[in-house]
Amino acid sequence: MAWHFTAAFMIATCLMLFPRSEQSSQGEVLQQLRKQLEYPKQLDVWNNPNSDPCYTQPTSVVTVACEGNAITELKIIGDRITKPPKFSGYPVSNITLSEAFVLDSFVTTLARLPALHVVILVSLGLWGPLPDKIHRLSSLQVLDLSSNFLYGSIPPKLSAMPKLHTLTLDGNFFNGTVPDWFNLYSNLTVLRLQRNRLKGPIPASIGKATMLSELALAGNSIAGEVPQLGSLNKLEMLDLRDNELDGELPELPTALVTILLSKNSLKGEIPEQFGQLNRLQHLDLSFNFLVGKPPEKLFALPSISYLNLAANMLSGSFSTSLTCSSTLGFVDLSTNQLTGDLPVCLNVNVNNRVVKFDGNCFSDDPEHQHETKYCQQPHKGRGSNKDVGLVVTVVGVVFIVLVLSLILMASNRRSCQRVLAEQQLLQKQMQDNSTSGMSTELLVNARYISQAVKLGTQIMPMYRAFSLEELKEATKSFERSAFLGEGSIGKLYKGKLENGTLIAIRCLALHQRYSIRNLKLRLDLLAKLRHPNLVCLLGHCIDGEVDESSVKRVFLVYEYVPSGTFPSYLSGSSPEKTLNWCERLQVLMNIAKAVHFLHTGIIPGSLYNRLKPSSILLDEHLVAKLSDYGLSIITEEIYKHEAAGEGQRCVEDNGGELENLEDDVLSFGGILLEVLMGPKRHRKDLSVLSELVLSISKQEEREQVLDPVVLSTSSQDSLSMVISITVKCLSVESSARPSIEEVLWNLQYAAQVQAISDGDQRSEVSSQTC
Repeated sequence: MAWHFTAAFMIATCLMLFPRSEQSSQGEVLQQLRKQLEYPKQLDVWNNPNSDPCYTQPTSVVTVACEGNAITELKIIGDRITKPPKFSGYPVSNITLSEAFVLDSFVTTLARLPALHVVILVSLGLWGPLPDKIHRLSSLQVLDLSSNFLYGSIPPKLSAMPKLHTLTLDGNFFNGTVPDWFNLYSNLTVLRLQRNRLKGPIPASIGKATMLSELALAGNSIAGEVPQLGSLNKLEMLDLRDNELDGELPELPTALVTILLSKNSLKGEIPEQFGQLNRLQHLDLSFNFLVGKPPEKLFALPSISYLNLAANMLSGSFSTSLTCSSTLGFVDLSTNQLTGDLPVCLNVNVNNRVVKFDGNCFSDDPEHQHETKYCQQPHKGRGSNKDVGLVVTVVGVVFIVLVLSLILMASNRRSCQRVLAEQQLLQKQMQDNSTSGMSTELLVNARYISQAVKLGTQIMPMYRAFSLEELKEATKSFERSAFLGEGSIGKLYKGKLENGTLIAIRCLALHQRYSIRNLKLRLDLLAKLRHPNLVCLLGHCIDGEVDESSVKRVFLVYEYVPSGTFPSYLSGSSPEKTLNWCERLQVLMNIAKAVHFLHTGIIPGSLYNRLKPSSILLDEHLVAKLSDYGLSIITEEIYKHEAAGEGQRCVEDNGGELENLEDDVLSFGGILLEVLMGPKRHRKDLSVLSELVLSISKQEEREQVLDPVVLSTSSQDSLSMVISITVKCLSVESSARPSIEEVLWNLQYAAQVQAISDGDQRSEVSSQTC
């Protein structure tokens, strides 16, 4: 009997102690999370480690919810809302968590709360690649990690979380492609990946995630066509703004309430099916290349309140019988090619409705309209009849080009090597003592993030190491006849390899002492910067590789670009080779694409590239390529040492003055300025800016300030757009400058406007994405 009593007592004691033990364990986990988050003030409510976390009073910024004795919800909203102008994968003081923070360890700690259903960790300064082990939270239904500093690819293991129905990763730096596995979720209703650096197309498989009610991918660099989404019968919100989408608009699900597709490169006509979206309240298609007459049923949809069709190429006139819904409060038709009378229901005084229609050819308000002939430019929509002979010609030309390309590739021994398969970015570990900004892990694992760029590198020769003897043989021991010049980066030589390949060799002095391993890692990172508009880096040669203490020079071997620098093609002594306005725009777009890739195409990004017109080279087809890019990866301290006169010099600054590293957008503004004004008149000062501002509105000022070739070959609208973006790029305040993506978009749009003005169909070329 006593034995039975003792056993019962022990069982009762265990049952009483178990909840307390579990609570204690969960409390320890929360304290560990608090420590890893570096004790944010929002978590001062956890100051008492002995209190039961399940009974913590919830606030707007901190919530811990429990079911039974298990924590099922964790919400922490931080105050690290500031985003630095540039983020390249390193902690930023007072903005991100410190260098001691390791995201992998943080997720491991979080996974010790296996009953979590909801995790909301916003604006906490989390940084690093999101590890695969996040899938250990197998019960998770809601995951919100927005407004942090997460980069790399979105981990595929997320697809192994079957209960997940809300995934929000807005405002981070994810830089892979949009994952192709969201259709594996049977419960996914909300997918938000806005304001990241995602590229590539939207996978067609997303159209199979049939439970989706909200899809938001705005503010990325996503390209390609909008996929077929007709099967998403529960989709109510679609936000794809500010990307690089092209192609025609597809028919969309009838349940949609909000459609946001502005700031893309969408073409074709607005589908008539849009006039059947009876639940639609908000439609924004502005800043695209849409053509034709907008469906009049859009204005009469029963729930429509906001309709923005501005800055397209819409044409035609509205019928006098057009009706507007009583709910329609805002309409923007400005900057199109619409003609005729403005319908009565779009008069600004009707029902306090806001209507904008400037920049068309309406008969109303002629002071703010173009002349009728402006809107009568010939335009062939994608659905219009095409001349069969023209199609045959184009197909024939394409076929010939393909055949010639295959023959060239087959005969060229320097065949393409695909870029090394993408590796997962590892955590940033302790920095190499010999580096001053980049860890060994980041240098080892830095990788491409753009599939389009990978395709572009397939015709580039492989990167390799050259011996000093090879370079001496190619340049005849660096004799004077091989010397091309000396600038702010170093001496430049022309050489010819044994197989007949012409090369350019740049000599860099190394004032900072690197280990051989670290230097090779930096060179490997530089070698991965491959893009059709970058001069191809073929290899390197380290002078003194045997003895680390004697490494003072490195030679960079580039492809030789034969047709000279960009400034020689501006107004000058050879009028026959001077580029017209359209050709200059094409060069500027090519270089903007290259700079955009340098900033976002690899982690860490190359942000200060000392851009200048003389660094832009043109090949035999007048395709622009940027040279001398990314050298700060190797020569971070070179300019400081040059100023002090230290070390073996193979670099001198122009004019003997030390140049400051300029923001690339500011430097690009200087290039734009030289294109507009010509090399002889180019100067970056406030007087030039004031002249440019005047030239936007006054024709007589343009004639005095701008290059005559520019004036004679450009349209007024296209020129005004480029002048405007130039002024913004040269703003004294860095915060007022546009991003390189915005610069590129404006250049593409200016080229489109110029093509329309010229009456040709070069829009396909002008609207290519990065």
